[in-house]
Amino acid sequence: MTLRVSTWNINSVRLRFDLVARFLNEAKPDILCLQEIKCREDLFPGEGFRELGYRHIAISGQPGYHGVATLSKLPLEPLPRESFCGTAEARHLGCAVVLPGGERIAIHNIYVPAGGDIPDPALNPKFKQKLAYLAALGAWRGACEGHALLLGDFNVAPLETDVWSHKQLLKVVSHTPVEVEALTKVQDAARWVDLVRRVIAPDQKLYTWWSYRARDWEASDRGRRLDHIWGSEGMAARARGAAVLKSARGWDRPSDHVPVTLDFAA
Repeated sequence: MTLRVSTWNINSVRLRFDLVARFLNEAKPDILCLQEIKCREDLFPGEGFRELGYRHIAISGQPGYHGVATLSKLPLEPLPRESFCGTAEARHLGCAVVLPGGERIAIHNIYVPAGGDIPDPALNPKFKQKLAYLAALGAWRGACEGHALLLGDFNVAPLETDVWSHKQLLKVVSHTPVEVEALTKVQDAARWVDLVRRVIAPDQKLYTWWSYRARDWEASDRGRRLDHIWGSEGMAARARGAAVLKSARGWDRPSDHVPVTLDFAA
């Protein structure tokens, strides 16, 4: 059996329900983690996803901003939700997926704050919040026990090959040294494995986000890898394949992010 897990910052699930439905029908993940759903839980289009076979849905919603949701073909059990950095923003959703044999895999769906435009916590409260969130995430030990995944929009592109120009983006939020260092501490503290880079060599350019500001995003290809799937060592041993659906950036009224998918031996 293969377990297929995907993550996607959809940038409004109600606006882009048809795009999610297309992805579910074509890629057929067993589990899809969404970020930036931008709606309250009672307004989430759950019935439409259930009709597509995703009968198990967990949601942490918020009016107009943020919000995360997990859709699954397999049963889900709730895990404690974390606020990190002391805010009420809906940026984390923990669930345990239950495989047919009874095994439970913890899946933590997160949306790290974007951080605004100025990479200075003294001048930019949003950047200060981002660094605080990453620090709290690094101090958290609840996620990494047993078989576990930490995935979603991390809003940090850590490797030089995760951005179109390492030199030009060193002072741009998402690739600054202080952010990369903070994310590396999160990874090292719990011994998370970057599963996508375990499958796709780190020396290969790889992006999951292209700005709406680009006149021709595909021609310029000035992307960043902001969306990640990390796993415990046990899950790393089971990783079998990874895919970034770049073509989804060219769909009608797209998100600026695209889906990232990993297959695991279940």
